[in-house]
Amino acid sequence: MFKFKAILSALFFVTLVGCFHAKFLAQTVDRPPSVFTDAGLSRADAIRRYVLSSDYAYKQAGYLSNNIGPRLSGSPQAARAVEYVAEEMRRLGAEVRLQKCMVPHWVRGEASGEVVEWTGMAPGTTQRIVLAALGGSVATPDEGIATELVVVDDYDALAALGEQKVKGKIVLFNFKFDQQLQSAGFGGGAYGQAVQYRFGAAMAAAKLGAVAVLVRSAGGSQNRLAHTGSMGYADGIAKIPGAAVSYEDAEMLAYLAAAGPVKIKIRLTPRTLPDAESHNVIADVKGSEHPEQIVIVSGHLDSWDLGTGALDDAAGVAASMAVIEALRALKIRPKRTIRFIAWMNEENGGRGSKAYFDELKDTLADHIAAIEADLGASHPVGFNFAGKAEAIPLFAPLSKLLLLQGAAMVQHQPGGVGADIGPLTKAGVPSFAPWYDQRTYFNYHHTAADTFDKIDPKQLAEVAALVSFLAVSLADMEGGLPR
Repeated sequence: MFKFKAILSALFFVTLVGCFHAKFLAQTVDRPPSVFTDAGLSRADAIRRYVLSSDYAYKQAGYLSNNIGPRLSGSPQAARAVEYVAEEMRRLGAEVRLQKCMVPHWVRGEASGEVVEWTGMAPGTTQRIVLAALGGSVATPDEGIATELVVVDDYDALAALGEQKVKGKIVLFNFKFDQQLQSAGFGGGAYGQAVQYRFGAAMAAAKLGAVAVLVRSAGGSQNRLAHTGSMGYADGIAKIPGAAVSYEDAEMLAYLAAAGPVKIKIRLTPRTLPDAESHNVIADVKGSEHPEQIVIVSGHLDSWDLGTGALDDAAGVAASMAVIEALRALKIRPKRTIRFIAWMNEENGGRGSKAYFDELKDTLADHIAAIEADLGASHPVGFNFAGKAEAIPLFAPLSKLLLLQGAAMVQHQPGGVGADIGPLTKAGVPSFAPWYDQRTYFNYHHTAADTFDKIDPKQLAEVAALVSFLAVSLADMEGGLPR
């Protein structure tokens, strides 16, 4: 996912304590007059119950994942996904348009690594390293890079070594993903701590003369899977190749380096091609009373390319598509327009969200709310909210009905709840996202194991039901939320 998610994860800790008073709004005693009418809530709950019993989202996630496959920006699969989702939205009777955006076109190529010298080695042998190029990485020379490895835990340890001990070498950042934190339900927090090295390691190591960088995978997998994702470069700093290594190989390399000098060889063959034309898919179900006013439901259509992008983010797109399907099936037309968006290029550039904001920034007063689903398909315990704190008590009627599916909790995250709706959030649009159970998501995120079999149909239906309920409730409310 794009770097905003690291920021979002870090914000989790800042907001968690301050929002506990608002989490179980169904029990709030002193409530202001509700903006959510009985009639509107009744329609929203009818949608929720319908989606909860439907397999539509599950089928759509399966098609995007298995039939179309990984959808890295600029790829043929990404282009096909745009076509498919647009076709499906037209079939459901929505007004569809494609919003152009030029996206990065990075091609992974091949990656290989091996340990070629270490203490105690049997003569004439090597040990394979499981690695994956980080998104946007430059290539090694065609023959690869073979040199001594330096292992550090963090940026402070790198700085302590200094240029003399780093220049000409490959640096491994061995910062460990906090498994206990994830097991306690704070997977986003654990990811936020670790992902800073994926994005910033190459810049830090290059400043001291390193010729390549490896990072320990920023995730919870212990199945010898490498985790990809965007890395960063900066003007004035040499661009060096970057790759992630699996949990097991990071452990092995650190063990060998502690025993004596280690030499490794890596070869990466990625290419960065000229930017490619792509599109956001925008589909409107026009409001019956205020068609100019908009409630967004969304997920991102692109994905990384090691797996098939099922959890990240076919699930979020499919959950949002389910809103449009349910409105058609139940013949419900809310007061405001519900706008479905399948964003393009969340993972390695955010070009789709920028294109939307740049085009429609003068209409933000008519954007009543924005919802984004983009952290998998696990059971939602409630929803996250980014907006004015005084709005939180208004959500009590929503929590009362969401309690029926175990999703009554509300968490205030004023820093933002989603990457693609982030520009809208910063501009004052009240923003929402499912509050997912995060105990397993980062075991699969950005790895080859992000595949359709990881999606539980019941839990995906719960996500889709929550998103649908929020969308219709917000589209039917009286007045608006404070901004």
